[in-house]
Amino acid sequence: MKNNNTEIKNTSFDELVKIFTDIHDEDFMKNFMECLFTPAEREDFANRWTLVKEIDKGTTQREIAKNFNMSLCKITRGSKELNKEDSAFKKVLEMYKNN
Repeated sequence: MKNNNTEIKNTSFDELVKIFTDIHDEDFMKNFMECLFTPAEREDFANRWTLVKEIDKGTTQREIAKNFNMSLCKITRGSKELNKEDSAFKKVLEMYKNN
């Protein structure tokens, strides 16, 4: 049963990725995300994006933790993701900066 649940979760995740990719209307995407995620989940997403932008700007992990009340563990994870070779974070940051 566990494998079946994992399969369903993976399929649902893939479906969401496709849906996010297909939505090109910013207001509609925002509305969809407000329906899909709780306020706490949306805040968590926003915080993760904030920490990635701050790391990219050169803000130290300790400054980020202090300024945004985030755990060093979460910040370190974001930093590791940003520094990976072929990092999706880095690519999205570049796309964001170029817009």
